[in-house]
Amino acid sequence: MSSANAPIKEIGELPLAAEQYDFHRITEDVARITENPAPRGWWVLFLTALSLLGGLGLTLAYLFWKGIGAWGNNQPISWAWDITNFVWWVGIGHAGTLISAVLFLFRQKWRTSINRAAEAMTIFAVICALMFPGIHVGRVWLMYYPFPLPNSMGIWPNFKSPLLWDVFAVSTYFTVSLLFWFVGLIPDLATLRDRSKTKLRRMVYGAFALGWRGSNRHWQHYERAYLILAAISTPLVLSVHSVVSFDFATSVEPGWHTTIFPPYFVAGAIFSGFAMVLTLMLVVRVVFKLHGLITLKHIELMNKVILTTGTIVGYAYAMEFFIAWYSGNDYERYVFFVNRATGPYAWAYWTMILCNVISPQLFWKKSWRRSIPLTFVVSIFVNIGMWFERFVIIVTSLHRDFLPSSWGYFHPTPIDVMTYLGSFGLFFTLFCLFIRWIPVIAIAEVKGVLPAADPHHHEEHSHDDSHHEPAHGEASAEA
Repeated sequence: MSSANAPIKEIGELPLAAEQYDFHRITEDVARITENPAPRGWWVLFLTALSLLGGLGLTLAYLFWKGIGAWGNNQPISWAWDITNFVWWVGIGHAGTLISAVLFLFRQKWRTSINRAAEAMTIFAVICALMFPGIHVGRVWLMYYPFPLPNSMGIWPNFKSPLLWDVFAVSTYFTVSLLFWFVGLIPDLATLRDRSKTKLRRMVYGAFALGWRGSNRHWQHYERAYLILAAISTPLVLSVHSVVSFDFATSVEPGWHTTIFPPYFVAGAIFSGFAMVLTLMLVVRVVFKLHGLITLKHIELMNKVILTTGTIVGYAYAMEFFIAWYSGNDYERYVFFVNRATGPYAWAYWTMILCNVISPQLFWKKSWRRSIPLTFVVSIFVNIGMWFERFVIIVTSLHRDFLPSSWGYFHPTPIDVMTYLGSFGLFFTLFCLFIRWIPVIAIAEVKGVLPAADPHHHEEHSHDDSHHEPAHGEASAEA
């Protein structure tokens, strides 16, 4: 039967790693990325990201000199791209914890080829997110104000603001994610230490490997620590973006004060996070020729998650309209039915609907879930759509106040645009350095899901061979 007419395999039949992969080849293919000279594709991405990072530095220097009046913020739109970018980057960082912690607790083996990159993406995305609250306060040298420090009168005025909750939620999320990522790295860093050909590499990897020797006691302590950190990380998947949504939900602004925001924001964060993981891993898969380790099974399962969370996000959009209608509040009805859908920002709203609700529905078809080009395009669409979602929530709820005389329209300035593009430079610079010096795929974990890792694997094969009777014509065919 030709490959064109071959039946499409069920997802359970697809392998987590290509058949030719054994323990040795997994180590070789992953370790060579850090040991061999970087390919041209890596240099193109790294130099582009580094240029954007340099632009970010110049932009921030100008911003600190001139003040945040250099942005397009105005009255009544006092929040615009700064908070939009903050919420978007925090959402991007959600997939790492979900893939690493939640799927680990549920013993989902397919996470093993993508969890390392997802965890790194989480840390870098949170760094990019934390940059925006730091610069949007204007006087960056007073950045200690958001922290719970008592003033001279002995009171704690900062606890009056829901923005303080972000300080605790995001910093906790970053700390736990960093520890979780590092603990998972220890066995692989020891592998790179033992393969090092120079004294400097051996010393650096050896220092971070914390004396790992792969003994039974080491593995017991490692698995216990990994499990505890996974259990600690799991509630953060729900809590962090719920807290971020409270920045809006606790206000009385029409379009914001709704109880659907916490689950709606969490679903959207997982949605955008998985899309970004797919975007990055599809590129890494091609540049470093890792097709046998990042397989169609990983891609299809991630597309199923995107389809599910995209449908939840679409349901949340519909519920916002229902709640606005059912509430009987004229201001709520105006924000949703008139201003968002048909107002000056209708182009942003319908872009959001196209990217977040319509494009993921393509994945109902199995062959499209396994299409690499379509998956890449849809993942880009989702990333764009989720940014527009945050923009629509923030700007369209602010630009038309209760008084028509105070209505305004937001126009981003070049400083707005360059700050956002520069955050991509920071993210991709860190991600490129991560790929270059740290195993992008968890070597020890991928080996653990191979059939050969099962202690009874060889016994089953020998048992099957001893009881195998040649079928009719089989002996003659072998002869």
